[in-house]
Amino acid sequence: MKEDPNRAALDSRQLIAVDQVNSVSSWSRSIGCTPEQLRLAVKEVGRSADAVRRYLKARR
Repeated sequence: MKEDPNRAALDSRQLIAVDQVNSVSSWSRSIGCTPEQLRLAVKEVGRSADAVRRYLKARR
């Protein structure tokens, strides 16, 4: 089965790339946390933006 390119683009927009400064800055502003908190959350729960939001919300 072929991979849907639209699905791949959507999936990549929902993943946080902590190795990219612009991505960390953008996601930190979007989620409402510091870059350090974002990196810790990604380390704990993975790159999924939804998982990171849940993790950080539970710790507030």
